Amino acid sequence: MGRMGVTLAIIGAAATCAIAAHLVAKRVRQRANWSRALAIYHDFRDGCATPLHRLRQVVDAMVVEMHAGLALEGGSKLKMLLSYVDNLPTGEENGLFYALDLGGTNFRVLRVQLAGTEGRILQQEYEEVSIPQALMVGSNEELFDFIVAELASFITREGEGFHPLLGRQRELGFTFSFPVKQTSIDSGNLLKWTKGFAIKETVGKDVVEELQAAMGRHKLDMRVTALVNDTVGTLAGGRYWNEDVMVAVILGTGSNACYVERADAIPKWRGVLPKSGSTVINMEWGSFWSSHLPRTPVDDTLDADSLNPGDQVGFEKLISGMYLGDIVRRILLKMAEEAALFGNTVPSNLFIPFILRTPDVSAMHADESADLKEVTRVLRVVFKTQASLRVRKIVVDVCDTVAGRAARLVAAGVVGILKKIGRDTVGNIDMARLKNNLAGKGRKTVVAMDGGLYEHYPKFRTYLNDTAVELLGKEAAEQVAVELSKDGSGIGAALLAASHSQYSSD
Repeated sequence: MGRMGVTLAIIGAAATCAIAAHLVAKRVRQRANWSRALAIYHDFRDGCATPLHRLRQVVDAMVVEMHAGLALEGGSKLKMLLSYVDNLPTGEENGLFYALDLGGTNFRVLRVQLAGTEGRILQQEYEEVSIPQALMVGSNEELFDFIVAELASFITREGEGFHPLLGRQRELGFTFSFPVKQTSIDSGNLLKWTKGFAIKETVGKDVVEELQAAMGRHKLDMRVTALVNDTVGTLAGGRYWNEDVMVAVILGTGSNACYVERADAIPKWRGVLPKSGSTVINMEWGSFWSSHLPRTPVDDTLDADSLNPGDQVGFEKLISGMYLGDIVRRILLKMAEEAALFGNTVPSNLFIPFILRTPDVSAMHADESADLKEVTRVLRVVFKTQASLRVRKIVVDVCDTVAGRAARLVAAGVVGILKKIGRDTVGNIDMARLKNNLAGKGRKTVVAMDGGLYEHYPKFRTYLNDTAVELLGKEAAEQVAVELSKDGSGIGAALLAASHSQYSSD
């Protein structure tokens, strides 16, 4: 071999060694990255852990905060607001009633023709209206005038099958899904706007008065007879069909709960107790806080970056549909930045807050195909990226961790309510029925659930129900039923308008 050949051989060998060294180094880096990715996930998973003993601590903390909130205004993170709903629907209501459901960027107007215990709901109609963005940050009068104009237009289309009783003013239930300090069944002052609304002049005002004033400007002869939170509406809608409904929970973009409480168990109640002996308490449980809640650094950064840092920091940002997708995104971003989960370049869409929605999480979580086709689709559509099968599997694990924590915490919250009203053990349930002071005369205590998170996320629903059985025990759990009360808040408001009608004594 000549000198040239030797030189080329040496160069070739060096190149081969360099390539081999590069490949070895690449594999080492990949193994190190994967180990780091697993370590990040495991730390997060451990921080989200909800063992049974911890959930029992959450249950007990919920009960303590409920007592404190009922004892004194501002005595608890739970507001435990009086709804002044002391006559829940019985099924005997008759007549034509309207509802206005204002809960976000859309509102609904609805009418129902009620026919007592025999006919129940003879007929119902509703329309949904989108609120222009400008009105959400404009003036108080402009917003309510727009709403009433749409309501008045809806009334003009009152067709066959709807019969207002002669000589009676039309009555409306107003579902207002924003924080309100309620002062009676038909009045309440706005505490603050949420969900993109920012009309300063409305804060502190009675929202029923504002709606009635707009009705006056439009010459609309209608009276608001019930102001209700959407959760209270859900409870009323459930109770109309089942007298054993004692609790209602909204699990959607946001979350809240309400329940039927003995009036004499509310120390902060002022004035004469209602004849029914009970009332509905709007818990505003999104702000529930306990040191036993399983929080992680990811949750802390989500709160810090949110539009309302420090608010609803306990329960709401751990359990509601608005936040679950972004919790998943944030942990994936951490793994992408620190462990090259999606390769050397972090997908730019991973940096966009709330780009991953909870329905996307549900879809990936439910994917049981061998190659996780749905996970591939979501990663491609949402984050504009691809991933190996093992990465897709860890994405599913993250979804499972986030949804599992949320569902188990919701179950603990529900059991906390049941424990407060004595419906958490077989003995307590039997005693509550013997006293018969909280209604619920049947075999079960029913929890009405509404919202897309519960309805459209099957694994979330399964985790919630299974955890409730774990906490209650099998025998007591058989006496509790969690049931979907779809779209109950709107119809519930109309039913509460009926059960609190100005003509109810006729």
